[in-house]
Amino acid sequence: MPRQPTITQRPWRVAELLGRMSLPEKAGLLFHPMIGIGPGGTLATADPDAGLHAAEELVAHQHISHVNLVGSASAGELARWHNRLQELAASTRLGVPVTVSTDPRHARSANPNTAALAGPFSTWPEPLGLAAIGDPELVRRHADTVRREYLAVGIRVALHPQADVATEPRWPRVLGTFGEDPELVSRLTVAYLAGLQGPTLGPGSVAALVKHFPGGGPVRTGEDPHFRYGAEQAYPGGRLAAHLAPFVAAVRAGAAQVMVGYGLPVGTELPPVAFAFNHEVVTGLLRRRLGFDGVICADWGVLTDACFRGEHRPARAWGVEHLDPGQRLRTALHAGVDQFGGEARPDLVVGLVRAGQVTEERIDASAGRVLRDKLRLGLFDQRYVDPERAEAEVGNAAARADGLAAQRACVTLLRNAAPGAHARLPLAAGLRVYAEGPLRAALSPRWTVVSRPDLADVAVLRLAAPYERRAGQIEAYFHAGPLEFPPGALDRVLAIAATVPTVVDVYLDRPAVLTELAARVAALLVSFGVDDAALVDVLAGQAAPAGRLPFDLPRSQRAVLAGQPDAPFDDPDPVFRYGHGLTY
Repeated sequence: MPRQPTITQRPWRVAELLGRMSLPEKAGLLFHPMIGIGPGGTLATADPDAGLHAAEELVAHQHISHVNLVGSASAGELARWHNRLQELAASTRLGVPVTVSTDPRHARSANPNTAALAGPFSTWPEPLGLAAIGDPELVRRHADTVRREYLAVGIRVALHPQADVATEPRWPRVLGTFGEDPELVSRLTVAYLAGLQGPTLGPGSVAALVKHFPGGGPVRTGEDPHFRYGAEQAYPGGRLAAHLAPFVAAVRAGAAQVMVGYGLPVGTELPPVAFAFNHEVVTGLLRRRLGFDGVICADWGVLTDACFRGEHRPARAWGVEHLDPGQRLRTALHAGVDQFGGEARPDLVVGLVRAGQVTEERIDASAGRVLRDKLRLGLFDQRYVDPERAEAEVGNAAARADGLAAQRACVTLLRNAAPGAHARLPLAAGLRVYAEGPLRAALSPRWTVVSRPDLADVAVLRLAAPYERRAGQIEAYFHAGPLEFPPGALDRVLAIAATVPTVVDVYLDRPAVLTELAARVAALLVSFGVDDAALVDVLAGQAAPAGRLPFDLPRSQRAVLAGQPDAPFDDPDPVFRYGHGLTY
């Protein structure tokens, strides 16, 4: 491993470090841009069309020492990349170590705007799946695995957990939540923090950036505030407190950092500007009412416009679009924000201070919070990691087995076939089974897989929850729109079910209207990021389904539209209720 720089041999204090820093060096601490990884773990060059910066420019020239890693590689390559980045940081005037963050990396979701595929890391259910299991101790163990695997490659800030309460079922981000029940979301968020940070933030911790304050669930139209048409958050049911509850619990549990969401409140006493620019939300609620004194980071890209693969991405400066980037920054600093995700504009901070629009003391307050976490995490004392240890730790056999067990446990059985029926779960040995796609290979060691439904004793099909396909490089990844399957989408499935008793598993990345399926198929399961092998273990009875619905499943799209976006459990007649789940 590289030699530790001499700066780490002293017990540095925040005030001492700030006293040695120039204004541009302090300004760099307020930014948290995205960065890629090069081939073989090298430092990547800039990719402006993807919003990725070059390490040399960020660290050596802009004094930025927080980066959000996107992309994947082997564990050893990630560790070597991290060490090269730290060597670059050690060569600067003060040698301030880099803090590396990441979106979630331990599941199967494929939206690069919100999560990364597991790659070399152990693969677990999505947070919704952990909510379906509902066991805080399991969530703590999962987060402890995340902590150990992140530490091994040098990741020290997790851009999770997502402590939002999923009250608007159409929201495309429901997948990353712990469901619809504020109490369960609070308990599991606290358990996640215990596994990720430990009893106190220290050298063995990964700092949690809990998001999206003050709760991203009550989106008025069911769309996502990454986009202007989804920016508004509404509280017609007067349930703001329900959305704040998990954050209250997280702050009491010692959450190191909090991310402020993109949303813009409407129909409330709060100013109608996005939360990052909202003094009443950031300072009034988070700082004063909740007593939070950690780092507050704005969600990614709230200051400047960007371009992604030729597609214009306006700044998510909802409600303050008329301000230029410098004045947006000034407004957010006044609101109480410390750091800006996805941005790399320390020059704006320097310009505001030199123009007398922001005091240097205000910059010191935010820079001090950022430095304090670097010191608590022990980065000045031990910034490098061991690539060989990373290869041994990340995705080790025990972690993968635990992840697979959790995948099995989250499978939720909504309806089983009658006793004695071929489709009764668990499936009997010796059956002829019709299936499609990769599931055929997973089923074939246990049953005879046939090529046509009419040759089978039972069919097993896997579906994804319905969503409205959107155009665009970014929008296409957000599963939005009605929760009903569009006309004709189920015709083939229902035709198979009319030919042979059929078992259907639906991957739920948000609630879905399953009324027709529930009435027409022999057995109905739902799952939350479960691979074929784990599902087959449940079908065979090697493991029993243990999941319980983490939200209500509506009977119709009409029922969805009749609901209030901020109110949990306001559907009077769901087809399946929160907590429903059968077992063997």
